[in-house]
Amino acid sequence: MRLYINDVAVRDGFQIEKVFVPTATKIEVINQLARTGLHKIEVTSFVSAKAIPALADANEVLAGIDRVPGVVYVALVPNIRGVQNAVATARKPTEMNAVVSASETHNRANINRRHEESIAELPTMVKLAHDAGMKITMSLSTTFGCPFEGHVSEDVVLSFVERFRNLGFDGISLADTTGMANPRQVRDLTRKVLARFPPPDDTYYTLHFHNTRGMGLANVVAGIEAGVRSFDGSVSGLGGCPFAPGATGNICTEDMVNMLEDMGFDTRVDLAKLLAVARRIPVVVGHDVPGQVMKAGQTLELHEPPEFLRN
Repeated sequence: MRLYINDVAVRDGFQIEKVFVPTATKIEVINQLARTGLHKIEVTSFVSAKAIPALADANEVLAGIDRVPGVVYVALVPNIRGVQNAVATARKPTEMNAVVSASETHNRANINRRHEESIAELPTMVKLAHDAGMKITMSLSTTFGCPFEGHVSEDVVLSFVERFRNLGFDGISLADTTGMANPRQVRDLTRKVLARFPPPDDTYYTLHFHNTRGMGLANVVAGIEAGVRSFDGSVSGLGGCPFAPGATGNICTEDMVNMLEDMGFDTRVDLAKLLAVARRIPVVVGHDVPGQVMKAGQTLELHEPPEFLRN
């Protein structure tokens, strides 16, 4: 079975680092990731430089990266101005990704909008993107729970999905922004979404998990069982929502690929190349990272037996 693997580290990960990652380094990391076989790479965000100074170099990053055939280069756009800036840049992203939180409180914390304000902007955002010949997808944050409000009703999630589809978004990501999801919840809710609103293709729905409570990879398996074929990860496990208390990094892309390949799925990702990028990240950010396979090696990376067995 073919699965589609996306990486969000350069945007979702670098945005919360205390030290600014140089533009040239971002470009190098993106170019390396693009040659691993990943389906999508989220490379930057068109947000206020005052709000997210770590991504103030969006135009420079997009201008400097190579464009590897078959790779989708994504930029986050939180509002109409973000779409306008993405459309106006000299070298555009392949795709834009908007964001709305399923909970009101997180939406206000994350993008400083009430639901009604966010929803009012969406038709214009879709039209601007499509008029420019670009795709625009939607990420529904806190799909599986909000750190401020707690449980998010399934009916609320289904209502948002219906609205996004009717507005013409080119894809929808169900995001566990703060790592509150569990496998049963993922399987049950995702099945309901796919049953009520069948996807036009295998990449229309994406699942985005964080590993805050150690259930990230288990949630991926549950998502596959439910019928989803596209998954976000973050190389070396970087990331975490800056507006959610206690939220740690996204699931680790190379750990996910290692697991899926061991299970017999076709990810089209060169794990050795991906691990080479992951092992560079601690130097880039100046601290240890959560990734496990980058430290332990691939499952079938064999070792010499103990010396006493070789005599």
